[in-house]
Amino acid sequence: MGRLPVTLRRAAPADADVVRGLAGEASTWLRGQNTDQWATPWPDSRHRDERLKQDLAAGRTWLAWDDDIGVATITINTRDPVDYAENRVWPEHRRAETALYVRRMIVRRSHAGLGLGAGLLDWATDVAKRELRTTLLRIDVWTTNQKLHDYYLNQGFTLCEFRDPAELPDYPSRALFERRLDPNANSRAALLFTEHQQSVHLNLG
Repeated sequence: MGRLPVTLRRAAPADADVVRGLAGEASTWLRGQNTDQWATPWPDSRHRDERLKQDLAAGRTWLAWDDDIGVATITINTRDPVDYAENRVWPEHRRAETALYVRRMIVRRSHAGLGLGAGLLDWATDVAKRELRTTLLRIDVWTTNQKLHDYYLNQGFTLCEFRDPAELPDYPSRALFERRLDPNANSRAALLFTEHQQSVHLNLG
């Protein structure tokens, strides 16, 4: 365990339990991190699982594998996220610019500290450059998880704003972060991941 590189490939609907397992392990670990992130499913278990299945069916979720163990996951989308009431999470004045939106990035604790999270973000930037002709990544982060905010700041993201809870009353991730890299910046993805040949052509949206 903990060997690099690992294999990154698009997740299939049959991998739902693997993604749920990663999220469940992360939720347990977060209970000792002074945050309420993922203490309960948002907005409930059924709708969380429906979102997961939709992402898998649409080909938006990817898994990193160490042999036959799923060790990390990331979901990417060209469309900005919405809350349970279909309100757009990113404000209108920011949505005019093309960006790749990142969600549900999780690394198994056995593989923490290897740089997989940073590598996944670089990989997402590579996707954005190839598919969208942009290096702009965006992610909405759990509002009260300051350690996670610090993580994204350390990865070169900027805190754009906290959305007003009156505008997104049921949404737990109102801290909006974005990162724009130099198009010629070195990517760590190739050092960390071998990309399965069948996964090169992306189905975003």
